[in-house]
Amino acid sequence: MSGGEMQMRPDMRGIPRLGCVLLCLLTFTACSDMFPTLDLSPAYQPPEYVVPASWHGASPFVEAKPSDAELRPDWWKLYDDPVLTTLIEQAMVANPDLEATAERFVQARDMMMKARSQYLPRLGLGFGASDNRASNNALFFPRDISQQASTVHLGGLASWEPDFWSALRNATRIETYRAEERAADYGLARLSLQAEIGTNYFLLRGYDAQITIYNQSIDLYRRSLDIVKAQFAGAIASALDVARVESLLFTTETQLARVQGQRQITEQAIAILVNMAPASFTINPRSADDLRVASFAIPRTIPSTLLERRPDIARMERQMAQASRAIGIARAAFFPNVTFRALGGFEDVGFNLMSLANSFWSYGASVSLPVFQGGLRRAQLQQSWSAYRETEDRYRSTVLNAFREVENNLSLTGQLTLAANRQDAAVGATYKAQNLTTELYQGGLASSLELIYAQVATLTARIESVQIKAELLQSSVGLLRALGGGWNRNQLPTDEQIQPFGTFQYVNLNKPAPLKGIDVNAENNAIHNDLTKPVLLP
Repeated sequence: MSGGEMQMRPDMRGIPRLGCVLLCLLTFTACSDMFPTLDLSPAYQPPEYVVPASWHGASPFVEAKPSDAELRPDWWKLYDDPVLTTLIEQAMVANPDLEATAERFVQARDMMMKARSQYLPRLGLGFGASDNRASNNALFFPRDISQQASTVHLGGLASWEPDFWSALRNATRIETYRAEERAADYGLARLSLQAEIGTNYFLLRGYDAQITIYNQSIDLYRRSLDIVKAQFAGAIASALDVARVESLLFTTETQLARVQGQRQITEQAIAILVNMAPASFTINPRSADDLRVASFAIPRTIPSTLLERRPDIARMERQMAQASRAIGIARAAFFPNVTFRALGGFEDVGFNLMSLANSFWSYGASVSLPVFQGGLRRAQLQQSWSAYRETEDRYRSTVLNAFREVENNLSLTGQLTLAANRQDAAVGATYKAQNLTTELYQGGLASSLELIYAQVATLTARIESVQIKAELLQSSVGLLRALGGGWNRNQLPTDEQIQPFGTFQYVNLNKPAPLKGIDVNAENNAIHNDLTKPVLLP
C-alpha cells in the first residue's frame, strides 16, 4: 500500500466466527455457577447450647407468664413521652454514626460483587492503529522491505478459572456473610443509639427533678435564714444559729450548681446524638412531679429465644460462618489451579479488518500446583482452623454476656422498684419529722441544729428518691436493649439479597436499592449538614 491509501472493503466472512466466540463466552458466563465443583469447606452448623429454661431475675416490666410474642420495635413509645419519641426518631434519621454504619453495609455488598467477579469469565477488547517509518540509513535495514508501514488491529482477550475447588466461590460466600454481619452491625448500632438516647434522656429528667427539689429547699432555707436573722436581731437566736442556716443554704446552692452542670453535659450529649450542635439544642426542663416510674409490660421470653433476638449474637454467628469458609479456601490451595485463556482478533495494514485472512487467534489452558512452599499451605490451613475455633469461643462469650445483661437488668429493675417504693415512704417520714421539728423550734423546744438535721434529712431523702426513679427508668431501657429491642434474625438479609446489582446492569448504579430498612443518602449526603435545625419538629 503506498502513500495514505487504505482499503475499506469489508469482508464479512470473519463475523460468524467472531460471533461464535462471543456466544461461547457468554454461555460460560451464564453457566459458570452450574459448573461441577467440589466445596472443601467443613459442614457448618451454629453451636447449640444448653441454657436455663427460665430467667433467674424478675422485673415489674415483664409479664409473669412466658410468651412467644415479640417486643415491639418502637419500644420507646412504651414510655408515652412525646419528647423521647421525637429525639429517638430524629436520631435514626440523621445520626452520622448510624449513617456511616449503613454505608459500611453498602460497601460490604460491593465487596461481595468484587469477589463474585473473580469466578466469572473475563472479556476484554482492544483496538490499535499505528503508522511507522524507518530511517533511510537505518543500520542493517533490509533494502527489499518498505520503510513505511501502517497497521490496524482489533482483538479480544478472554480468561476463565473454573474454580474446581470452590476457592473463589468460598471467597464470595465470605464476603456475603460479611455483608450480613454489617447488616447486624447496623441493627446493633441502631439499637445502641436508641438505648443511649433513652438512658441519657431519663438521666436528664432525673437532674431536672433534683434541680426542682434543690430550688424548693433553697427557697425554704432562705426563708429560714430571714427568720433566724430576725430572731438574732431581737436577741432570741444566737450567731451560731445564723451560721448554721447560712452553711446549709450555701452548701445546697453548691449542690444545685453541680447538678445544673451535669444536666447541661447530658443535654449536650443528646444533642450530638440527634445531629445538632449543642448551642442550638435545648430540652425544656420538667418538675420533680413529672418524674414517674413507667408502667408497661413486655413479653417474657424464654432464654433460648434470645439467640434470635440480639443483633450482636447474629453478628458473631456470621463471623463464625466466614471462618468456616476460610478453611475451604485454605484446603483448596493443596489442589491444582486451572485457568483457560483465549486471544483473538483481526490485524491488517489498512482498515480491511473483517477478513478471514486477517484474523489471528490463540487459546490454551494452564495448570499450576505448588510442590514445595516450606509449610506455607499447612500453616494457612492450621491457622484457619484456629481462627474458626476462636470465633466459636467469642460467639459463646457473646451469648453469655447477653444472658448476663438480661439477668442484670431483670434483677436491677425488680430491686429498684422495691427501693423506689420504700424511699417514697422514707420521704414521707422525713417530711413528718421536719414539720414536727419546725413546730418545736418555733416553740423554743428544739435547737436550730435539730431543725437543720431534719431539713437535711428531708432533702437527702427526696434527692435519693428521684435518683432511684431515674436509675429505674434507665435500667428499664437497659432491659429492653438486653432483650433485643424488638430486633429479630429475620431482619438480616438472605444470601440471595446481598447482590447490589445485576451482572449485566449498567444503569441506576448510584446506590443499591434499600434492603431490610437500610438505606443511604447517595443523592444528597449533605442533607443533614445544617446542625442548627432539627430534622423533625419537636
